[in-house]
Amino acid sequence: MKATEVLADLQRRFPNEPEYLQAVEEVITTIEDEYNKHPEFERYNLIERLCIPDRIFSFRVSWVDDKGKVQNNMGYRIQHNNAIGPYKGGIRFHSSVNQSILKFLAFEQTFKNSLTTLAMGGGKGGSDFSPRGKSDMEVMRFCQAFIAELWRHIGPDTDVPAGDIGVGGREVGYMYGMYKKMAREFTGTFTGKGLEFGGSLIRPEATGYGNVYFLLNMLATRGIDIKDKVVAISGSGNVATYTAKKLLELGAKVITMSDSDGCIYVPEGITKEQLDYIFKLKNEYRGRIREFAEEFGCEYVEGGRPWGYKCDIAMPSATQNELDGDDARTLLANGVIAVSEGANMPSTPDAIKEFLNAKILYAPGKAANAGGVSVSGLEMAQNSQKLSWSSEEVDEKLKGIMKNIHEQCQKYGKEEDGFTNYVKGANVAGFMKVARAMMAQGII
Repeated sequence: MKATEVLADLQRRFPNEPEYLQAVEEVITTIEDEYNKHPEFERYNLIERLCIPDRIFSFRVSWVDDKGKVQNNMGYRIQHNNAIGPYKGGIRFHSSVNQSILKFLAFEQTFKNSLTTLAMGGGKGGSDFSPRGKSDMEVMRFCQAFIAELWRHIGPDTDVPAGDIGVGGREVGYMYGMYKKMAREFTGTFTGKGLEFGGSLIRPEATGYGNVYFLLNMLATRGIDIKDKVVAISGSGNVATYTAKKLLELGAKVITMSDSDGCIYVPEGITKEQLDYIFKLKNEYRGRIREFAEEFGCEYVEGGRPWGYKCDIAMPSATQNELDGDDARTLLANGVIAVSEGANMPSTPDAIKEFLNAKILYAPGKAANAGGVSVSGLEMAQNSQKLSWSSEEVDEKLKGIMKNIHEQCQKYGKEEDGFTNYVKGANVAGFMKVARAMMAQGII
Protein backbone atom coordinates (compact mmCIF):
# COMPACT_ATOMS: atom_id res chain seq x y z
CA MET A 1 0.00 0.00 0.00
CA LYS A 2 1.26 3.45 -0.93
CA ALA A 3 -0.44 6.13 1.12
CA THR A 4 -0.03 8.73 -1.62
CA GLU A 5 -1.85 6.54 -4.15
CA VAL A 6 -4.71 5.77 -1.77
CA LEU A 7 -5.10 9.44 -0.92
CA ALA A 8 -5.00 10.51 -4.57
CA ASP A 9 -7.79 8.07 -5.39
CA LEU A 10 -9.93 9.31 -2.49
CA GLN A 11 -9.29 12.93 -3.50
CA ARG A 12 -10.51 12.10 -7.00
CA ARG A 13 -13.67 10.41 -5.67
CA PHE A 14 -14.47 12.88 -2.88
CA PRO A 15 -13.01 16.21 -4.04
CA ASN A 16 -15.28 18.42 -1.94
CA GLU A 17 -14.62 16.81 1.45
CA PRO A 18 -11.43 18.45 2.82
CA GLU A 19 -11.93 17.54 6.50
CA TYR A 20 -12.49 13.89 5.65
CA LEU A 21 -9.42 13.79 3.38
CA GLN A 22 -7.32 15.51 6.07
CA ALA A 23 -8.28 12.89 8.66
CA VAL A 24 -7.60 10.01 6.26
CA GLU A 25 -4.20 11.41 5.26
CA GLU A 26 -3.10 11.76 8.88
CA VAL A 27 -3.94 8.12 9.59
CA ILE A 28 -2.78 6.31 6.47
CA THR A 29 0.58 8.09 6.29
CA THR A 30 1.38 6.97 9.85
CA ILE A 31 0.18 3.36 9.50
CA GLU A 32 1.76 2.73 6.06
CA ASP A 33 4.84 0.89 7.35
CA GLU A 34 2.89 -1.32 9.75
CA TYR A 35 0.22 -2.03 7.12
CA ASN A 36 2.83 -3.22 4.63
CA LYS A 37 4.16 -5.77 7.11
CA HIS A 38 0.89 -7.64 6.51
CA PRO A 39 0.53 -8.54 2.81
CA GLU A 40 -2.81 -10.22 3.58
CA PHE A 41 -4.25 -6.73 4.28
CA GLU A 42 -3.42 -5.60 0.76
CA ARG A 43 -4.85 -8.76 -0.82
CA TYR A 44 -8.18 -7.91 0.82
CA ASN A 45 -7.84 -4.19 -0.07
CA LEU A 46 -8.35 -3.50 3.61
CA ILE A 47 -7.28 0.14 3.57
CA GLU A 48 -9.90 1.26 1.04
CA ARG A 49 -12.62 -0.70 2.84
CA LEU A 50 -11.62 0.98 6.09
CA CYS A 51 -11.54 4.50 4.64
CA ILE A 52 -15.01 4.40 3.05
CA PRO A 53 -18.03 4.30 5.42
CA ASP A 54 -20.32 1.28 5.50
CA ARG A 55 -23.27 3.55 4.80
CA ILE A 56 -24.43 7.16 4.89
CA PHE A 57 -27.95 8.34 5.65
CA SER A 58 -28.94 11.88 4.69
CA PHE A 59 -32.42 13.33 5.05
CA ARG A 60 -34.47 16.52 5.30
CA VAL A 61 -35.63 17.58 8.76
CA SER A 62 -38.74 19.79 8.71
CA TRP A 63 -39.89 21.41 11.94
CA VAL A 64 -42.06 24.33 13.05
CA ASP A 65 -40.59 27.32 14.89
CA ASP A 66 -42.35 29.35 17.60
CA LYS A 67 -43.79 31.72 14.98
CA GLY A 68 -45.49 28.84 13.18
CA LYS A 69 -43.06 28.93 10.25
CA VAL A 70 -41.81 25.65 8.77
CA GLN A 71 -38.01 25.39 8.86
CA ASN A 72 -35.89 22.84 7.00
CA ASN A 73 -32.47 21.43 7.87
CA MET A 74 -30.34 18.55 6.69
CA GLY A 75 -29.80 15.50 8.88
CA TYR A 76 -27.07 12.86 8.58
CA ARG A 77 -25.83 9.64 10.13
CA ILE A 78 -22.52 8.11 9.05
CA GLN A 79 -22.14 4.44 10.01
CA HIS A 80 -18.46 4.00 9.36
CA ASN A 81 -17.33 0.61 10.69
CA ASN A 82 -18.80 -2.00 13.04
CA ALA A 83 -16.08 -4.67 12.94
CA ILE A 84 -15.56 -4.61 16.71
CA GLY A 85 -19.01 -3.53 17.94
CA PRO A 86 -22.14 -1.52 17.17
CA TYR A 87 -21.63 1.86 15.53
CA LYS A 88 -20.95 4.42 18.27
CA GLY A 89 -20.49 8.17 18.05
CA GLY A 90 -22.04 11.51 18.81
CA ILE A 91 -24.58 13.72 17.09
CA ARG A 92 -23.51 17.30 16.33
CA PHE A 93 -25.93 20.21 15.85
CA HIS A 94 -24.13 23.22 14.37
CA SER A 95 -24.52 25.43 11.32
CA SER A 96 -21.15 24.22 10.00
CA VAL A 97 -22.17 20.55 9.83
CA ASN A 98 -21.83 18.88 6.45
CA GLN A 99 -21.08 15.41 5.13
CA SER A 100 -17.31 15.97 5.00
CA ILE A 101 -17.08 16.95 8.66
CA LEU A 102 -19.22 14.02 9.77
CA LYS A 103 -17.24 11.56 7.63
CA PHE A 104 -14.00 12.76 9.24
CA LEU A 105 -15.53 12.46 12.70
CA ALA A 106 -16.87 8.95 12.03
CA PHE A 107 -13.50 7.87 10.59
CA GLU A 108 -11.67 9.20 13.66
CA GLN A 109 -14.27 7.67 15.97
CA THR A 110 -13.57 4.20 14.59
CA PHE A 111 -9.96 4.31 15.78
CA LYS A 112 -10.74 6.16 18.99
CA ASN A 113 -13.30 3.54 19.99
CA SER A 114 -10.85 0.78 19.11
CA LEU A 115 -8.27 2.31 21.47
CA THR A 116 -10.68 2.14 24.41
CA THR A 117 -10.63 -1.71 24.21
CA LEU A 118 -14.44 -1.63 24.52
CA ALA A 119 -16.73 -3.29 21.94
CA MET A 120 -17.69 -0.21 19.92
CA GLY A 121 -17.49 0.56 16.22
CA GLY A 122 -17.37 4.05 14.76
CA GLY A 123 -20.14 6.38 13.62
CA LYS A 124 -21.20 10.02 13.73
CA GLY A 125 -24.25 12.08 12.89
CA GLY A 126 -25.71 15.53 13.04
CA SER A 127 -27.44 18.43 11.37
CA ASP A 128 -26.79 21.99 10.24
CA PHE A 129 -29.41 23.04 12.82
CA SER A 130 -27.96 25.26 15.56
CA PRO A 131 -29.63 25.25 19.02
CA ARG A 132 -28.12 28.66 19.77
CA GLY A 133 -30.86 31.25 20.07
CA LYS A 134 -33.66 28.67 19.87
CA SER A 135 -36.29 28.15 22.57
CA ASP A 136 -36.61 24.86 24.44
CA MET A 137 -39.77 24.08 22.48
CA GLU A 138 -38.05 24.74 19.14
CA VAL A 139 -35.15 22.50 20.13
CA MET A 140 -37.60 19.79 21.22
CA ARG A 141 -39.56 19.95 17.96
CA PHE A 142 -36.38 19.76 15.91
CA CYS A 143 -34.99 16.82 17.91
CA GLN A 144 -38.27 14.94 17.54
CA ALA A 145 -38.37 15.57 13.77
CA PHE A 146 -34.72 14.47 13.48
CA ILE A 147 -35.32 11.18 15.29
CA ALA A 148 -38.60 10.53 13.45
CA GLU A 149 -36.38 9.85 10.44
CA LEU A 150 -33.30 8.38 12.13
CA TRP A 151 -34.88 5.99 14.66
CA ARG A 152 -35.22 3.05 12.26
CA HIS A 153 -31.45 3.01 11.65
CA ILE A 154 -30.27 2.91 15.30
CA GLY A 155 -30.61 0.57 18.26
CA PRO A 156 -28.71 -0.79 21.28
CA ASP A 157 -26.92 -3.46 19.23
CA THR A 158 -26.91 -1.56 15.93
CA ASP A 159 -25.92 2.09 16.38
CA VAL A 160 -25.72 4.03 19.65
CA PRO A 161 -25.59 7.84 19.29
CA ALA A 162 -24.50 10.33 21.95
CA GLY A 163 -23.92 14.07 22.26
CA ASP A 164 -21.36 16.33 20.60
CA ILE A 165 -21.14 20.06 19.84
CA GLY A 166 -24.63 21.56 20.24
CA VAL A 167 -26.02 18.36 21.73
CA GLY A 168 -26.07 18.12 25.52
CA GLY A 169 -28.34 16.50 28.07
CA ARG A 170 -31.39 18.49 26.92
CA GLU A 171 -31.07 17.42 23.31
CA VAL A 172 -30.22 13.80 24.14
CA GLY A 173 -33.30 13.64 26.39
CA TYR A 174 -35.60 14.91 23.65
CA MET A 175 -34.12 12.54 21.07
CA TYR A 176 -34.23 9.54 23.40
CA GLY A 177 -37.84 10.27 24.34
CA MET A 178 -38.85 10.30 20.67
CA TYR A 179 -36.82 7.17 19.93
CA LYS A 180 -38.48 5.36 22.83
CA LYS A 181 -41.91 6.29 21.50
CA MET A 182 -41.16 5.27 17.91
CA ALA A 183 -39.29 2.03 18.68
CA ARG A 184 -41.52 1.12 21.64
CA GLU A 185 -38.57 -0.01 23.72
CA PHE A 186 -36.57 1.25 26.68
CA THR A 187 -32.95 0.33 25.95
CA GLY A 188 -29.52 1.93 26.04
CA THR A 189 -29.80 3.27 22.50
CA PHE A 190 -28.42 6.69 23.45
CA THR A 191 -25.62 7.55 25.86
CA GLY A 192 -25.30 10.80 27.73
CA LYS A 193 -28.83 10.29 29.05
CA GLY A 194 -30.11 11.82 32.28
CA LEU A 195 -29.32 9.93 35.48
CA GLU A 196 -33.05 9.38 36.02
CA PHE A 197 -33.38 7.24 32.89
CA GLY A 198 -30.20 5.24 32.46
CA GLY A 199 -27.39 7.78 32.32
CA SER A 200 -24.01 7.17 33.90
CA LEU A 201 -22.33 9.19 36.61
CA ILE A 202 -19.18 10.98 35.35
CA ARG A 203 -20.42 10.97 31.72
CA PRO A 204 -20.59 14.79 31.41
CA GLU A 205 -17.14 15.07 32.97
CA ALA A 206 -15.59 12.13 31.11
CA THR A 207 -13.98 13.75 28.04
CA GLY A 208 -12.40 16.56 30.07
CA TYR A 209 -11.31 14.33 32.94
CA GLY A 210 -10.00 11.69 30.53
CA ASN A 211 -7.94 14.28 28.68
CA VAL A 212 -6.30 15.33 31.94
CA TYR A 213 -5.65 11.69 32.91
CA PHE A 214 -3.95 11.09 29.55
CA LEU A 215 -1.92 14.28 30.02
CA LEU A 216 -0.78 13.08 33.46
CA ASN A 217 0.43 9.79 31.95
CA MET A 218 2.40 11.72 29.31
CA LEU A 219 3.94 14.10 31.85
CA ALA A 220 4.96 11.17 34.04
CA THR A 221 7.18 9.80 31.25
CA ARG A 222 9.34 12.92 31.69
CA GLY A 223 8.96 13.23 35.46
CA ILE A 224 6.89 16.43 35.22
CA ASP A 225 4.34 17.40 37.88
CA ILE A 226 1.12 19.14 36.81
CA LYS A 227 1.05 21.30 39.95
CA ASP A 228 1.54 25.02 39.24
CA LYS A 229 1.72 24.48 35.48
CA VAL A 230 0.08 27.23 33.40
CA VAL A 231 -2.56 25.85 31.02
CA ALA A 232 -4.30 27.50 28.05
CA ILE A 233 -7.68 25.93 27.22
CA SER A 234 -9.92 26.72 24.26
CA GLY A 235 -13.67 26.27 24.40
CA SER A 236 -16.12 26.65 27.29
CA GLY A 237 -18.44 23.71 26.77
CA ASN A 238 -18.47 20.44 28.68
CA VAL A 239 -15.02 19.31 27.55
CA ALA A 240 -13.28 22.60 28.34
CA THR A 241 -15.02 23.28 31.65
CA TYR A 242 -14.46 19.81 33.09
CA THR A 243 -10.87 19.85 31.87
CA ALA A 244 -10.43 23.10 33.79
CA LYS A 245 -12.17 21.68 36.87
CA LYS A 246 -9.86 18.68 37.08
CA LEU A 247 -6.78 20.83 36.45
CA LEU A 248 -7.77 23.18 39.29
CA GLU A 249 -8.21 20.20 41.60
CA LEU A 250 -4.66 19.11 40.74
CA GLY A 251 -3.17 22.54 41.40
CA ALA A 252 -2.63 23.75 37.83
CA LYS A 253 -3.38 27.31 36.73
CA VAL A 254 -5.91 27.77 33.89
CA ILE A 255 -5.50 31.16 32.20
CA THR A 256 -7.80 31.04 29.15
CA MET A 257 -11.18 29.83 27.91
CA SER A 258 -13.10 30.79 24.78
CA ASP A 259 -16.14 30.36 22.57
CA SER A 260 -16.87 31.08 18.91
CA ASP A 261 -17.12 34.83 19.67
CA GLY A 262 -13.84 35.38 21.51
CA CYS A 263 -11.38 34.51 24.27
CA ILE A 264 -10.84 35.49 27.93
CA TYR A 265 -7.42 35.78 29.54
CA VAL A 266 -6.98 35.60 33.33
CA PRO A 267 -3.21 35.83 34.00
CA GLU A 268 -3.51 34.99 37.69
CA GLY A 269 -5.58 31.88 36.87
CA ILE A 270 -9.31 31.20 36.92
CA THR A 271 -10.54 30.46 40.42
CA LYS A 272 -12.98 27.72 41.43
CA GLU A 273 -15.66 30.34 42.04
CA GLN A 274 -15.08 31.87 38.61
CA LEU A 275 -15.25 28.43 36.99
CA ASP A 276 -18.55 27.81 38.78
CA TYR A 277 -19.81 31.02 37.15
CA ILE A 278 -18.78 29.71 33.71
CA PHE A 279 -20.62 26.44 34.37
CA LYS A 280 -23.77 28.36 35.26
CA LEU A 281 -23.31 30.81 32.40
CA LYS A 282 -23.02 28.05 29.81
CA ASN A 283 -25.36 25.39 31.19
CA GLU A 284 -28.20 27.41 32.73
CA TYR A 285 -28.21 30.63 30.71
CA ARG A 286 -26.49 29.46 27.51
CA GLY A 287 -24.55 32.71 27.64
CA ARG A 288 -21.32 33.83 25.98
CA ILE A 289 -17.83 33.92 27.44
CA ARG A 290 -17.65 37.73 27.08
CA GLU A 291 -20.22 37.89 29.90
CA PHE A 292 -17.56 36.39 32.17
CA ALA A 293 -15.20 39.21 31.20
CA GLU A 294 -17.91 41.77 31.94
CA GLU A 295 -18.57 40.18 35.34
CA PHE A 296 -14.95 39.86 36.48
CA GLY A 297 -13.19 42.58 34.51
CA CYS A 298 -10.63 40.37 32.80
CA GLU A 299 -9.18 40.72 29.31
CA TYR A 300 -11.49 39.68 26.48
CA VAL A 301 -10.47 39.54 22.82
CA GLU A 302 -13.29 39.54 20.29
CA GLY A 303 -12.57 36.79 17.77
CA GLY A 304 -9.43 35.89 19.71
CA ARG A 305 -7.93 32.49 20.46
CA PRO A 306 -5.84 31.35 23.45
CA TRP A 307 -2.63 30.38 21.68
CA GLY A 308 -0.80 33.71 21.88
CA TYR A 309 -0.46 33.65 25.67
CA LYS A 310 2.56 32.20 27.44
CA CYS A 311 1.76 28.79 28.92
CA ASP A 312 3.30 25.43 29.78
CA ILE A 313 0.46 23.29 28.40
CA ALA A 314 -2.13 23.86 25.68
CA MET A 315 -5.40 21.92 25.61
CA PRO A 316 -7.47 22.74 22.50
CA SER A 317 -11.01 21.71 23.39
CA ALA A 318 -13.32 23.55 20.99
CA THR A 319 -13.50 22.33 17.39
CA GLN A 320 -11.53 21.05 14.39
CA ASN A 321 -8.62 22.99 12.88
CA GLU A 322 -8.65 25.70 15.57
CA LEU A 323 -4.87 25.64 16.08
CA ASP A 324 -2.74 26.23 12.98
CA GLY A 325 0.97 26.26 12.18
CA ASP A 326 1.48 29.86 13.24
CA ASP A 327 -0.27 29.15 16.55
CA ALA A 328 1.96 26.11 17.08
CA ARG A 329 5.11 28.12 16.42
CA THR A 330 3.93 30.80 18.86
CA LEU A 331 3.23 28.21 21.55
CA LEU A 332 6.65 26.61 21.06
CA ALA A 333 8.38 30.01 21.17
CA ASN A 334 6.59 30.66 24.45
CA GLY A 335 7.94 27.43 25.95
CA VAL A 336 4.98 25.03 25.75
CA ILE A 337 5.98 21.52 26.85
CA ALA A 338 2.77 19.60 26.12
CA VAL A 339 -0.35 19.77 23.95
CA SER A 340 -3.25 17.46 24.71
CA GLU A 341 -6.33 17.62 22.49
CA GLY A 342 -9.82 17.66 23.99
CA ALA A 343 -11.50 18.34 20.64
CA ASN A 344 -11.50 16.21 17.49
CA MET A 345 -8.66 17.13 15.12
CA PRO A 346 -8.23 20.67 16.53
CA SER A 347 -4.65 20.97 15.20
CA THR A 348 -3.95 21.42 11.50
CA PRO A 349 -1.36 19.17 9.78
CA ASP A 350 1.12 22.08 9.83
CA ALA A 351 0.66 22.47 13.60
CA ILE A 352 1.09 18.74 14.22
CA LYS A 353 4.30 18.75 12.19
CA GLU A 354 5.68 21.60 14.33
CA PHE A 355 4.87 19.78 17.59
CA LEU A 356 6.40 16.49 16.43
CA ASN A 357 9.54 18.16 15.07
CA ALA A 358 9.98 19.94 18.41
CA LYS A 359 9.54 16.56 20.17
CA ILE A 360 7.25 17.98 22.82
CA LEU A 361 4.54 15.84 24.37
CA TYR A 362 1.69 15.92 21.85
CA ALA A 363 -1.48 13.86 22.30
CA PRO A 364 -3.91 13.62 19.35
CA GLY A 365 -7.62 13.78 20.08
CA LYS A 366 -8.34 10.18 19.15
CA ALA A 367 -6.25 9.18 22.18
CA ALA A 368 -6.53 12.08 24.61
CA ASN A 369 -10.27 12.74 24.29
CA ALA A 370 -11.35 9.09 24.24
CA GLY A 371 -12.60 9.38 27.83
CA GLY A 372 -16.04 10.54 26.73
CA VAL A 373 -16.80 7.58 24.51
CA SER A 374 -15.16 5.27 27.06
CA VAL A 375 -17.70 6.24 29.70
CA SER A 376 -20.41 6.04 27.04
CA GLY A 377 -19.31 2.42 26.64
CA LEU A 378 -19.55 1.98 30.39
CA GLU A 379 -23.04 3.52 30.27
CA MET A 380 -24.01 0.94 27.64
CA ALA A 381 -22.71 -1.83 29.91
CA GLN A 382 -24.69 -0.51 32.87
CA ASN A 383 -27.84 -0.25 30.76
CA SER A 384 -27.53 -3.81 29.46
CA GLN A 385 -27.09 -5.14 32.99
CA LYS A 386 -29.70 -2.76 34.50
CA LEU A 387 -27.03 -1.55 36.94
CA SER A 388 -25.80 1.83 38.16
CA TRP A 389 -22.17 2.23 39.25
CA SER A 390 -20.98 4.88 41.70
CA SER A 391 -19.05 7.91 40.46
CA GLU A 392 -15.92 6.53 42.15
CA GLU A 393 -16.26 3.21 40.30
CA VAL A 394 -16.73 4.91 36.94
CA ASP A 395 -13.86 7.34 37.55
CA GLU A 396 -11.49 4.49 38.42
CA LYS A 397 -12.49 2.61 35.29
CA LEU A 398 -11.92 5.80 33.26
CA LYS A 399 -8.43 6.25 34.74
CA GLY A 400 -7.62 2.63 33.87
CA ILE A 401 -8.85 3.02 30.29
CA MET A 402 -6.83 6.21 29.70
CA LYS A 403 -3.72 4.55 31.16
CA ASN A 404 -4.25 1.59 28.82
CA ILE A 405 -4.64 3.89 25.81
CA HIS A 406 -1.41 5.65 26.78
CA GLU A 407 0.39 2.31 27.00
CA GLN A 408 -0.86 1.31 23.53
CA CYS A 409 0.37 4.62 22.11
CA GLN A 410 3.78 4.03 23.66
CA LYS A 411 3.92 0.46 22.33
CA TYR A 412 3.38 1.48 18.71
CA GLY A 413 4.75 5.03 18.83
CA LYS A 414 8.15 4.64 20.52
CA GLU A 415 10.95 5.73 18.20
CA GLU A 416 14.63 4.73 18.22
CA ASP A 417 15.72 7.84 20.12
CA GLY A 418 13.15 7.14 22.87
CA PHE A 419 10.66 9.81 21.75
CA THR A 420 7.03 8.67 21.69
CA ASN A 421 5.14 9.74 18.59
CA TYR A 422 1.63 9.57 20.04
CA VAL A 423 0.06 10.29 16.63
CA LYS A 424 1.63 7.21 15.09
CA GLY A 425 1.07 5.14 18.24
CA ALA A 426 -2.64 5.96 18.45
CA ASN A 427 -3.24 5.42 14.74
CA VAL A 428 -1.42 2.08 14.52
CA ALA A 429 -2.89 0.72 17.76
CA GLY A 430 -6.43 1.69 16.77
CA PHE A 431 -5.98 0.41 13.21
CA MET A 432 -4.55 -3.01 14.06
CA LYS A 433 -7.50 -4.06 16.22
CA VAL A 434 -10.05 -3.04 13.59
CA ALA A 435 -7.99 -4.57 10.78
CA ARG A 436 -7.69 -7.95 12.48
CA ALA A 437 -11.43 -8.01 13.18
CA MET A 438 -12.22 -7.17 9.55
CA MET A 439 -9.88 -9.89 8.29
CA ALA A 440 -11.47 -12.48 10.56
CA GLN A 441 -14.99 -11.60 9.36
CA GLY A 442 -14.33 -11.85 5.62
CA ILE A 443 -15.25 -9.48 2.80
CA ILE A 444 -18.61 -8.00 3.76
